[in-house]
Amino acid sequence: MGTRLGELVQRFGGQLEGDPDIEVTAIAALDHAGANEISFLSNSKLRVLAAQSRAAALILSPLDDPAVAATYEGARIISDNPYAYFARAAQHLVSQAQAEPAPGIHPTAAVHETAQVHPTAHIGAHVTVEAGAVIKARAVIDGGCYIGPEAVVGEATHFFANVTFHARCIIGERGIIHSGAVIGGDGFGFAEDDGTYVKIPQIGRVVMGNDVDIGSNTTVDRGALDDTVIEDGVKLDNQIQIGHNCHIGAHTAMAGCVGVAGSCKIGKHCTFGGASMINGHIEIVDNVHITAGTLVPNSVTEPGRYTGFFPVTTNAEWERIAALVRNLSSMREKIRALERTVKTLKEEK
Repeated sequence: MGTRLGELVQRFGGQLEGDPDIEVTAIAALDHAGANEISFLSNSKLRVLAAQSRAAALILSPLDDPAVAATYEGARIISDNPYAYFARAAQHLVSQAQAEPAPGIHPTAAVHETAQVHPTAHIGAHVTVEAGAVIKARAVIDGGCYIGPEAVVGEATHFFANVTFHARCIIGERGIIHSGAVIGGDGFGFAEDDGTYVKIPQIGRVVMGNDVDIGSNTTVDRGALDDTVIEDGVKLDNQIQIGHNCHIGAHTAMAGCVGVAGSCKIGKHCTFGGASMINGHIEIVDNVHITAGTLVPNSVTEPGRYTGFFPVTTNAEWERIAALVRNLSSMREKIRALERTVKTLKEEK
């Protein structure tokens, strides 16, 4: 199935230059797009490639349009944010190409008699839905998922195969949880007693808002007493660990392998590069951007971009720098002694 350019513009806005009846079936890269496909230009360095593209239409910015239009012969959709426009157009085209899962409960699924499954929801093969769980309208639960007692899955939310969603956890509308994710496992809570550890029961929940996206094999621990909270629009990549009682603000995004220790409060519209590590019991304000591999040991009280790692270098250079760092304390004392000597000599004059 295809979509007319006029329909895309009607849905998503933008200024169309060209025939609104041109039909496109998919989005493709600039150098591979064909006569039935649409592509996009979000990096001005690729203007030459765009101008030579064989795509039926291009999505591009007002800044790039004049240069591209000089030689490109296809239709153009001009948008202030071509990358976001591409994402929305891609969603629309993909949804047309993929068949919606049929409503109903697969014969092999085990659904407790007290669970509430909306008639328009899809429950796949070998899914377990425990007592008191609620699956709302148009939710899709793929094969092998586990939905714990009294858990709530919101409207149009999609669990891919083998998601574990533990007791009393909640996710809102239009969420996506990818395969292997575990939501609501026990947090790492133990009390030390004479060299041994006593487990603290984790009785809180994980409460997630609307439009939350959780990547494959990511884990979000339930709270110890209060809830772990993931607000609207949060995007978590694959293999991320969110500790118990964390609170992550709306529209914050984390790349793969980020680790967030327990009871950390993170603001809205923050970003975290891959493998960054966030200490527990700290607070990070809104609009903070942490670069990849950075350790955040203390609270961040001002918006901005933060980096806490040394750029890669040769091993020999790293060893030289490490030796200097180890000697900084003694070097500081020597410099202070020299400063005192210089001061004394000046006073004697």
